[in-house]
Amino acid sequence: MKNSAAEPTTLSRLLSLPVIVSALGYFVDVYDLIVFNIVRVPSLKSLGLSPEEVSSVGASIYNWQQAGLLIGGILWGILADKRGRLSVLFGSIIMYSLANILCGYVQTPTLYGFLRFMAGVGLAGELGAGLTLVAEILPKHLRGYGSSIVASVGLLGAVVAFLTNSWFDWRTTYFAGGGLGLALLLLRVRVYESGMFEQAKAKSTQRGSMRAFFSDSTRFWKYMRCIGVGVPTYFVIGVLATFSNEFAKALGITEEIVTGRCVMYVFVGTVVGDMFSGVLSQWLKSRRMAIGIMTTMTLIGVIYYLFGGITEADTFYLVCAYLGFSIGYIAMFLTVTAESFGTNLRATATSTVANFVRATTLLTLPLYQYLKPDMGAISAGGLVALLCFAIAYLSLFLMEETFHKDLDYVE
Repeated sequence: MKNSAAEPTTLSRLLSLPVIVSALGYFVDVYDLIVFNIVRVPSLKSLGLSPEEVSSVGASIYNWQQAGLLIGGILWGILADKRGRLSVLFGSIIMYSLANILCGYVQTPTLYGFLRFMAGVGLAGELGAGLTLVAEILPKHLRGYGSSIVASVGLLGAVVAFLTNSWFDWRTTYFAGGGLGLALLLLRVRVYESGMFEQAKAKSTQRGSMRAFFSDSTRFWKYMRCIGVGVPTYFVIGVLATFSNEFAKALGITEEIVTGRCVMYVFVGTVVGDMFSGVLSQWLKSRRMAIGIMTTMTLIGVIYYLFGGITEADTFYLVCAYLGFSIGYIAMFLTVTAESFGTNLRATATSTVANFVRATTLLTLPLYQYLKPDMGAISAGGLVALLCFAIAYLSLFLMEETFHKDLDYVE
């Protein structure tokens, strides 16, 4: 009787409204974040750009979106610790939903870049605040499962974005994403604030300070390690998947590779991978070991993607799906981030780490483009990959284990 009574309690916790709404919020977040990757080529062609301009202007607009994520991660993270997790979830979703709707009306690349920047600022608040809320309301033995639910449901947003673009034109794809975001606001009204945050508000400790991560060397390097372990994930998404048509051409694949399809396969794989990594960390009772296994799987996949001599389009798509599965530790390293810092800095850390990792494409993508003319796409991609994995493994080696950590404390 004891076990049967405990199981519904566990299930009800994992399927509580904050967890479900955070998952759906991440779903819309991923849809609106990845939509430009999917519609980049057709949308820029419809604006009258040549194939050469599509590549360069597309990279520029993508970088503007990533710059928005960088700025927004700091802005929303600080607000989440100062004013609460829910205020950020409301404010950010309004911003990115309206920006995505307006993207459906753009007629010039300049306005397109500005709106992607604004969408990036808005999108930066969703995942960090949501995972922080989930980590604080769930007991420690369920946190890994909770993050897996949020990530798995959320990453399906990329699949829906691809399907929407397959059924409708690129402008309607933007309208649908913005509309989904505004509809989500109705569910958010019933979500309650984290009890840990309410207790932290009553204390005199400083909340939501970026300076706190740089004023103490131990805290600073802990923060940098949380960013470092995630670097390979957005190398795969922001370089290998987003510019998959360039890599396919360099590999000699004659069949046309659809970038949007590669992005979709990566995110389908990531959905499964995030469920797997969450369960794996619970089984191993270790976040570090789970992240290490997934990182090594990613390294193997990247080596095969670049140097495995792929010649068939179907094999190329299959490798993209595998890479998506192997980077399915995104929610895991963000859960580690949430578990690594006190309640007064937790949302700032999680939001900024999430978006700093996303924004690493501001470094990896220009580096890839700088090296590509002289080295070629394959060698340039390999060199950038080497740098990303060196950072990730060093960060993981020095990272503390947080699986059993109690989160009810302040810095």
